[in-house]
Amino acid sequence: MQIDSRIQWAHGHDFGVDNQHREAKVKNVFWLTTVVMVLEISAGTWSGSMALLADGWHMGTHSAAFAITIFAYSYAKKHANNSEFSFGTGKVNYLGGFASAVALAIVALMMAIESVQRLVEPQQIQFNEAIVVAIIGLSVNVISVFMLHDDHHHHDHDHDHDHNMKAAYFHVLADTLTSVLAIVALLAGKYFDLIWMDAVMGIVGAVVISRWSYGLIKQSSAMLLDKSVDSTVLKKAVDKLSNDGETIIRDIHVWHVAASHQAAILSVAAKTPQAVEYYAEALQSCLPKLCHMSIEIHSLRTQKSEIQSSEIQESEIQESEIQND
Repeated sequence: MQIDSRIQWAHGHDFGVDNQHREAKVKNVFWLTTVVMVLEISAGTWSGSMALLADGWHMGTHSAAFAITIFAYSYAKKHANNSEFSFGTGKVNYLGGFASAVALAIVALMMAIESVQRLVEPQQIQFNEAIVVAIIGLSVNVISVFMLHDDHHHHDHDHDHDHNMKAAYFHVLADTLTSVLAIVALLAGKYFDLIWMDAVMGIVGAVVISRWSYGLIKQSSAMLLDKSVDSTVLKKAVDKLSNDGETIIRDIHVWHVAASHQAAILSVAAKTPQAVEYYAEALQSCLPKLCHMSIEIHSLRTQKSEIQSSEIQESEIQESEIQND
């Protein structure tokens, strides 16, 4: 679709940040996680370890999440200046995250069912082989944590709100925790004959994945459905706009168009309206993430005059009808 060349855009709609360096790090962690995922799932299937399978599938879900993160970086960068996207491509990662979270919940359910079956009908486990592979998985997770930690640390101080990097960092932490659970279960089974621990840790892994899935669905759906900003922040903006005592707020909507960018629609009315810059600055002071504003200004005095004029005309019409009679 070609956009009319007569439109003079007031600002761009590229709401992303330069993530080339972070994208490269996420790619490295993605390949590490994927290789270990295949190793653990294969070893878990061969050895009969449900905990190892749970850890492998857990790593698989995060590997998929890393793939979505990489795709989001790439797609957003490719279409950053594409005017066909009204508010840019800031929501691409949330759309992919929502789809990933639904699939993730299904995987967690399957893991839980399989683990319960293992509790009812215990199976023989090749402990030595399974422990070796689990330790390899834990080592890779620790390496991944250190690979992403520096960027995550700088991200917190820079306040650029790269949720992709933040999510990737905590996914790796969750993988590390699940690997530890798998090793604990295997050691308990080998040295204390607590075979049931393997299935229990499989259930624990399913719970961890379910919680991550729920959190991702909750966060991504709020963005995709244009959920309004917090009511206390909105009230602060309304108070700021109407502190002159005569401005009436007819309509106000504020929502996220990207992780750290917001848009707003405002409709105000007053007897003596202020300039549009006044309302824009008032909004910006309460909502520093605003990058796009549409403001309607109505004059109450004009509307009152129009109503009075209409009443006079109606009265004249009625008088004319009486005279004609």
